[in-house]
Amino acid sequence: MDLATLRDTDLSHLYAAADAYDRLHGSFGQHMVEWRDGVDGRIAAADWSGPCADAARPALRRSTGELKAAHSEIGQIGRSIRSGADALALAQSALRTALTDAQTAGMSVDAHGTVSWPPGSYADQHDPEYRKSCERTAGALAIRISAALTEAGTVDQALAARLRHYVRRARDGTGLGSASAVRDRLDPALTPDDLLLGSLPKADAPPAEVNAWWNALPADRQQWLVHEHPDLVGNRDGVPAVVRNQANRILLPELIAACEKGRPSSDPHHSLKLNGYRRIAERLRRTDGTEPPVLLLGIGGEGQGRGIISFGNPDTAQDVTSLVGGLGTTLQRIGGGDADRARAVYDAARRADPTRSTASIAWLGYDAPLSFPEAGHASRARGGVDAYRRFLEGQRVTHQGAPAHVTAEGHSFGSLLVGLAAKKPAGIAADDVILVGSPGTGAFHASEFSVGADHTYVGAASWDHISHLGWYARDPAGSDFGARRFAVDGGSPDFTAHSSYWDDGPGEHRTSVDNIGRIVSGHGGRITTAAGRHD
Repeated sequence: MDLATLRDTDLSHLYAAADAYDRLHGSFGQHMVEWRDGVDGRIAAADWSGPCADAARPALRRSTGELKAAHSEIGQIGRSIRSGADALALAQSALRTALTDAQTAGMSVDAHGTVSWPPGSYADQHDPEYRKSCERTAGALAIRISAALTEAGTVDQALAARLRHYVRRARDGTGLGSASAVRDRLDPALTPDDLLLGSLPKADAPPAEVNAWWNALPADRQQWLVHEHPDLVGNRDGVPAVVRNQANRILLPELIAACEKGRPSSDPHHSLKLNGYRRIAERLRRTDGTEPPVLLLGIGGEGQGRGIISFGNPDTAQDVTSLVGGLGTTLQRIGGGDADRARAVYDAARRADPTRSTASIAWLGYDAPLSFPEAGHASRARGGVDAYRRFLEGQRVTHQGAPAHVTAEGHSFGSLLVGLAAKKPAGIAADDVILVGSPGTGAFHASEFSVGADHTYVGAASWDHISHLGWYARDPAGSDFGARRFAVDGGSPDFTAHSSYWDDGPGEHRTSVDNIGRIVSGHGGRITTAAGRHD
């Protein structure tokens, strides 16, 4: 597709065609019901018998089947045209925005999408930085223009091929066969939403690419996506936090309704998800209108369920922390105990430095182990590493103003996930790492983490049996690990110490969580320390 065609095409004609097919689909459906109930069904239920009846009934059933197949095909056509028009509209918006930005920058774009700039003044012509700046701006604009044209061309070809398929079905009569209609509905290549998906950044696109795509969309197209396709926006790292919250609050009741209608036998994690969705919804109802604002940054049905809840806006907060839960962390905990922990950290950070703003997040973006045997090997933690790293990277990209001070927190098995993420060659987009109740991180020394040993903090209660396991390499609380160990309440021998880091101590004595708050608020030098253990 060429630039002028995409820029100037009036897509209202496509939407009008989709509307016409939708009306036809509705009318045809009514006709099908009237035929089925008024003719086929009535004859089938009648006492009519004999050779004529024996011949008529199969013929009537065949007609009913053909009408049903045709109804299905018409519906597919209308949805495909609408999804194609939506995808083209997004690509057109991206192109027009890029062209406007080029004009604002004083640059020109030719019919092939090549971006050029004026020679500038005499001083500009002899300033290497001027040319470099122009090249960077022009290069970024050219990439955006090329991406929009490529997306539009891909959608245009896919939609045309799809419509040709249905034309062939109509001409040769195969579209009236029930088996063919079912195959068309189930064929991944004919799924209407795939046309729209093709115009969005890929699922594994870097957050910076997602953010550039989002910012290139006009406000009305952004809001259209939020309301019409919240599932495509709410869990995208690189989309602003308030937008994700808006989309996910639309998506959450839809997920609850789908779960309530679904068959538990079809999903082994059905109850985990439904209970989790309901708990999160209840949490949001209780906290609406309170301070800090509570944002739903992620919600989904992948695996055991996904959920991310934030106390405070991470895009504007000066201090941002994200807690990864461990053994037994289900979606229900994101609306319950893990949310309580995130709120406790928020309060502790504000106590440590009331002059700074904070966002404290409970993050469940992986399938946490639900039993000790599942926690005995690292596969589940490895499965969440990339998602957590991408989430932190997305926070960096969407943050407004000066970069935030970012802390990655891991509890129990979640500390292994955080450790593995921080050990990656590219590291994690965090300034500090906090590990509490850790059975190990996969590292033998804190210097293996991208934040360095001086910015790795460990809390381990003396009665926390999990922290003594040393399952994954070396005990992070050990003196030879090299991390900075902060003081916590020792706990009691009744196995509660592992879960008490956010509420330890009698009365107002909150040794552990107050130390966590000091680290999160950028005051790690003020923690009360503990010696590394030798057991």
